[in-house]
Order: sequence, then C-alpha cells, then structure tokens
Amino acid sequence: MRRAAALASAALLLTASLTTAANANPRMLVDVNTLQVIEHEDAFQRWYPASLTKLMTAYTVFRAVKAGEISLESPVTMTKNAAAEPPSKMYFKPGQKMTLDSALKILLVKSANDVAVAVAESVGGTEQGFIDRMNAEAARIGMSSSHFINPHGLPGKGQYTTARDLAVLAVTLKREFPQYSSYFALEGFTTGKKQYPNYNMLIGRFDGADGMKTGFICASGFNQVSSATRNGRSVVSVVLGSDSLGARADISAGMLEKGLTQRTGKVPTLGQLRPYGETRNEVADISKEICSKHAAKVRSEGRDEAGRQKLLSPYIHEVNRPLKLVFAGLMGGNAAKSVGNDEVAASDIGDATNIPIPIPRPTF
Repeated sequence: MRRAAALASAALLLTASLTTAANANPRMLVDVNTLQVIEHEDAFQRWYPASLTKLMTAYTVFRAVKAGEISLESPVTMTKNAAAEPPSKMYFKPGQKMTLDSALKILLVKSANDVAVAVAESVGGTEQGFIDRMNAEAARIGMSSSHFINPHGLPGKGQYTTARDLAVLAVTLKREFPQYSSYFALEGFTTGKKQYPNYNMLIGRFDGADGMKTGFICASGFNQVSSATRNGRSVVSVVLGSDSLGARADISAGMLEKGLTQRTGKVPTLGQLRPYGETRNEVADISKEICSKHAAKVRSEGRDEAGRQKLLSPYIHEVNRPLKLVFAGLMGGNAAKSVGNDEVAASDIGDATNIPIPIPRPTF
C-alpha cells in the first residue's frame, strides 16, 4: 500500500511538472462530447502547424469523399511536382499509383510530403485548388485564425494556426467522421518491404489513445494533437512547441489523463472561449531554442544507451509485442523503393517497439 501511494504521489508530481513545462507554449484540452475547454494556455497565439497541417488535408479529403467526388479506392498518382517535395517522403516515382486509402495511411503515419501533394492534386485537380479548399473548409468550421499555403505543413509565409483552431479541427474530425477514426489510430504500416511505425508515441502505449497526429519543424518545435477515449468519455489535447518528441508525448499523456479522469467544473465551451493574451498577427518562431546545438545535446541525453527515447509519464507503458501494421503501398502490390527516413525528428524514435517502461521521479 505504501509503495502504491508513493508511486501515485510521484505520478502526480510528474504530471504537475510536465503541465508546468507546457505552460510556456500553447496547449488546449477539450471534451469531445460536451465541447468544454478543460485546460488552455496561449490558445490564440499563432503558431506554425508543421505536419499537423495533414489533419486539415485529411478533413478536406473526407469532405470530398462524402460529396461523392472521389472514393477511398480511387487511384492517387505520384506526379513530378509531388515527387519533388522535400522529406519526409516515400520516394515514389512519377507515374506510380496507390489507392486513396493507402495514401491516407501513409500521410497520417509516415507524414510523407510527396504523398500529401499527390493526394491534393488527385482530389483538388491541382495543388492550389486543393489548398483553396483547405482554407474554405477551415473557415467553414470556425478555424478563425488559420491559413494554409500547402497540404503538408512545411513552413512558409502565410502558414499558421492556433491551439484553439487545432482543437476545433480535431473535435470536428471526431464528431463528423467517426467512420474514419481508425486512420488516426494506426500503430504503423508496411509497404511489403519496409515497416513504418507511427510517430505518435501514445498509440498502443496510453490506455484509450486513438489518435491523432504529430508534427515538427524548427520554427514550431515538437507539436502533437492527441485523442483518447475511455469509459464513454472522449477528449482531445493540443500541445505546441515542446522541446522533444518524448516531451510532447509526456505532456500530452498527462493532459489526456486529466481530461479522462477528473471532473469538469464550470468552464467555457470551444464556442464560448474568446481571444485573449498574445494574439498578434506575427507567427511565433522558436527555431533558436529548438534547433540549437544545446537543444540537440539535451535531446540526445533524453535517449538511453540503446538510443531509445526515454518517456517519463507514468501513463505511458511499454510495448512488449510487435506493432499492429496495416498495408499501405503502391497499387498492384509493388512496394516503393526506400531511400530511408529523412524526417528531422526520426532519430528520436529509436526502437518504436521497445520503449522502456517510464519510471516516476522520486518524491524528494
């Protein structure tokens, strides 16, 4: 009993410290069913979405499928324009095809930029046509401080969002398209020749985790939109600007656990929350803090001797089984020629099937 109490106390202290660490950057925690905003900080600060942009890409695709413009079995063709995108990418060759179903899995698990553009061109006719749809859909659902200039999230002038808007998008995805929820909960996929684990370190490791997407560029830091469902309650969290892949997972886990277990008092809903704090038009840029030599050293110290990412949250457990993989690849069973994983944060993943059990910090 004393040991259990000590562990519980350590868990509470750890969660408090992680929440404090998150205070410096935007975050939000929302109940999907009631729309109550359980927790928020700097929710209206403009931020680079990085690959969280692909949540908007997926939503725009789902709207097109709903309208009957395209189906999940429709072919998506890799074009020269799409193939020219910078990593992270699949390196499919121009002319090669995959189903839209496979493309979505690759988009949301591997975060492949070349596939994102190929999807945009297949659905929107042109990449710009699809981007116009993204912005129209964002405005329609109430993302009042977001704008997209591409379907993948690489940085550029005019690409921004907020924690509040990302929460609106995540809740809308879960409420409007529950039939597609499995796309966001995949542990990984295989092309038949190579396996790709999900960058979301909560999937399969946090009880009830069922999505959604991660993202990283120097200017934004490590971002994550997460969702979890337990005992009939469903919540989504948004964490922007974390300093490492592990930190964003730890902070997200603490927020989700709070949302799933604690009673919600009298708090505003998403629709009632009004802009506050730093709401300038400038987009925050934390490149100097995230991509400095010092930051890289700190992240390297956050891995164990085997190079695996250390996770400190008591709510994230070890995966002691093979990942559950689905197929996602080229039509006709032809696997892509792999040139390796070039996402900047990929080295932080380590062995995704063998993450050490988190150890709570001592109480002293």
